[in-house]
Amino acid sequence: MTKPSLLIIDDEVKLRSLLTRILELEGYTIWQASTVRQGLQELEKHTDVLLILTDVRLPDGDGIDLLQKVKSKYPEIEVIVMTAYGTISDGVKAMKLGAFDYITKGDQDEQMLLTIEKALEKAQLRKKVSELESKMNTQSGFETIIGYAPAITNVINMARRVAAADTSVLLEGETGTGKELFAQAIHQASTRKGKPFVAVNCSAFPKDLLESEMFGYRKGAFSGAVSDKKGLFEEADTGTLFLDEIGEMHTDLQSKLLRVLETQTFTKLGDTKPTKVNVRIVAATNRDLNKEAEKEHFRLDLYYRLSVFKIQIPALRERKDDIPALALHFCQYYALKTNKRIDSLAPDFIKQLLGYNWKGNIRELKNIIERAVILCDSDQLTADLLPIEILSDKTDKAINHSETSISAIEKIHIQKILSVTGGNKPEAANLLGIGLTTLYRKMHEYGLE
Repeated sequence: MTKPSLLIIDDEVKLRSLLTRILELEGYTIWQASTVRQGLQELEKHTDVLLILTDVRLPDGDGIDLLQKVKSKYPEIEVIVMTAYGTISDGVKAMKLGAFDYITKGDQDEQMLLTIEKALEKAQLRKKVSELESKMNTQSGFETIIGYAPAITNVINMARRVAAADTSVLLEGETGTGKELFAQAIHQASTRKGKPFVAVNCSAFPKDLLESEMFGYRKGAFSGAVSDKKGLFEEADTGTLFLDEIGEMHTDLQSKLLRVLETQTFTKLGDTKPTKVNVRIVAATNRDLNKEAEKEHFRLDLYYRLSVFKIQIPALRERKDDIPALALHFCQYYALKTNKRIDSLAPDFIKQLLGYNWKGNIRELKNIIERAVILCDSDQLTADLLPIEILSDKTDKAINHSETSISAIEKIHIQKILSVTGGNKPEAANLLGIGLTTLYRKMHEYGLE
């Protein structure tokens, strides 16, 4: 396996050459520079660099300044600062600014190599997490939604169909069911893809503040308005505005929102001229807005305007066959983030998940899996890693899902990942968080060869 590239920045030619020889013997690819300017130029040319070793004192600057520039532009790269005359203040400053370590020149080679290995492990882990997150943010957006049960596949199909139509969408469902994920997927699959996607939680702001956040204001509109401010509608112009928890919006503000939806214009606080925008609205709520409107807690005309196309996102307990696949996905994600090798979920672990009621839905499942991964010291998640409330919950008696059902879900998940990677098995194994040999064994077991 090819080791990653390193960049050494030092104006002492002999020391730089010595370090290069030592590290090349260890299998690393080494690039060199003698100044801050040259170092930044090398980074532009060699995008595979994951670690920089830099001197503190350089002809056109110092390693601390370089550290700040690197961390600002290349946050995934680790930096080890070297000096011939180490001081505590320089070391503390370097570490505060994000240096992996601060070492004195002349330290033993073995200690230096160990520090380099640890820094590279951290950089490679960050790179893998970034790549995984990028993979999950696929072109259509709907690939990020994991689910094979009819309750969710029907909803995905509906959302795909409305994505192409430039109409308002109302997503209804309990807290934690993934309404924002659906909103993002609809945006990504629409003609507005590539344009802004702006999300706001309507329950997070008091009425007056939410109004200024949504519509903006002019300088001097009120005490503290020292400059003009764009509102979220302007920020989302030509794109999509996601209004989460729309049922919590104050009725006075609902009337203003209705006018914007009907005219695509609004007037900022302190302004006399209307502002025109072109925004698609996707709203979400955990309430029954129709019933809220009947009680006069929500404007009926706004409800009709928002619910041109209404989608009900199912609760997790209504699609329990998806729990193993979702749990495996979150397990792989958090195992990668914590640099752990966890290949599978034990049958007793899955059984307990299937027997739980999941009032917090997918968000609760995600948090439970993250906790289990943190506690896990082996290559498999087991039931003893679950919190007591899950182990003691007996509200759902239908937990006798067959091994075949779980295997079928795992098979579908592997098929989907292979499809995403275009049949690239090493890449699929990486995304699945399992060894290549394990992937081949499972493919043979499920007849996917």
